[in-house]
Amino acid sequence: MDIYKKHDIEALITGNPYVGRGIVAGLSENGRYAVAAYFIMGRSANSRNRVFTKKNGEIFTEPFDASKVQDPSLIIYAALRKYENKLIFTNGDQTDTIYNGVKCGATFSGALATREFEPDKPNFTPRISCMMTLGKPLTYEMSILKSEDENGTDCCRFTFSYKAQPGLGHFIHTYVTDGNPIPTFQGEPERVIIPDDIDGFTEALWRGLDENNKISLYVRYTDLESGEETDRLINKNK
Repeated sequence: MDIYKKHDIEALITGNPYVGRGIVAGLSENGRYAVAAYFIMGRSANSRNRVFTKKNGEIFTEPFDASKVQDPSLIIYAALRKYENKLIFTNGDQTDTIYNGVKCGATFSGALATREFEPDKPNFTPRISCMMTLGKPLTYEMSILKSEDENGTDCCRFTFSYKAQPGLGHFIHTYVTDGNPIPTFQGEPERVIIPDDIDGFTEALWRGLDENNKISLYVRYTDLESGEETDRLINKNK
């Protein structure tokens, strides 16, 4: 078993009906671009009734049809925000927790110490988060907050810190696959290939996601020399 293998992300997720919400962070092969990606999937009508929108450089989840929203508490949030040279992206309103914490001098893990997994029993969906520090070297931290047991007794907190390497990314997602209850992500973030081409990467990731359950995808490449941002946004609901 090659524990250092970098996987093609499309091959990694193809055939998996439900990896849930996912975050990818890494550095392009040429070492030029900081790469961030976030996607959402959904099984229920409430979860599927969403789109990504971009406002002032930040990404939000919003209802596609506001008249059909049943419970907005866990599905509507700021998914990506930036503070100074920190790019913060998560699967819930802990984006704001990290953003506000960092503004006040807290660390990434320190801000998240105030949060735990989602209260959606019996799944207890993990909260996954990432903060990239843009610069040379590029560094990033990833976190997952998950239930210790099937009863939601306590929260387990895992933080992973990386100094970026060209062509390497890390991929963390909320679930292993579909189920009842849905099994939460296990182990370390998965190692994936990060190409130079934003369109190729975006298309491969979108193709790999299950057709029935995928909802939205956002990808951003940031030029570490100029700071220029290039992004792609795909919504299944149009």
